[in-house]
Amino acid sequence: MSEVHAVRRGLLRDRCAAAGSAAALVSRPANVRYLAGGAPPGAVLLLGPGEDVLLCPRAPTGESGHGRPDEALRVDVLPVPDEDPVVAAAGLAAASGADSLAVEEHDLTVARHRAMGKAAPRLRLADLGFTVEQQRIVKDEEEIGCLRIAAEITDQALGELLESILVGRTERHLALELERRLVDHGADGPAFATSVATGPNSGQGRHRPSDRRVEEGDFLSVRLGASYHGYRCEIGRTFVIGTAPAQWQIELYDLVFAAQRAGREALAPGAAYRDVDRAARHLLESAGH
Repeated sequence: MSEVHAVRRGLLRDRCAAAGSAAALVSRPANVRYLAGGAPPGAVLLLGPGEDVLLCPRAPTGESGHGRPDEALRVDVLPVPDEDPVVAAAGLAAASGADSLAVEEHDLTVARHRAMGKAAPRLRLADLGFTVEQQRIVKDEEEIGCLRIAAEITDQALGELLESILVGRTERHLALELERRLVDHGADGPAFATSVATGPNSGQGRHRPSDRRVEEGDFLSVRLGASYHGYRCEIGRTFVIGTAPAQWQIELYDLVFAAQRAGREALAPGAAYRDVDRAARHLLESAGH
């Protein structure tokens, strides 16, 4: 794990050096976790000319969802509770001999940017831009592994729910049980608010679970996903509950399945998202939906 994060930091350091920056400050939480392996809320990562430092407003605890920092990193806990980590990082970069510092301007407020300039007036602040986000686009094996585990947890939670008695239970109750099962199987928590829709609600996008009870013969549509080490998955599934599906349900299911297949066949490196969407949507619209 340490080697993975060291490689990521090394790639970023090389890109910063090529752009003329002696050091880089990463403040966006998702980017900090990507490069540090784990960090408490509010932490920032300084890639300095010497060593890499994780500056934290409080000591890392390894809480679920936050993880533990890479052991190769130096971790500094700020002595003053209200001290801004980005301002402290600017001072540390200047003290370590850096003459320039690339920062994520899209994550900083104007006030924080000005405070950094006051703390280190001789330090030239440059814009790191979306360099880390661009680096994150192509997932490495560690990330793919986390996504796979998140998907496995999600499948397991849903599979267990389907083995229980569903008729008579409310949408809200089923959604809460699914989220509990995600955590029971090792997820940090749900990736988003779980949607359970039954009967006439099953065709509504982004439906919020209600007190409607499941009836025999209902369509049951579920949208859920687990968050695992900061990586999230999403699945959508539809079932007929308690009896064999009616002919209209079979026809509708087959149509959606064909639309999904058309979208998957349109997927290819370089394909525009709108073209993939159009391929699936065309089939549905041609059938009168």
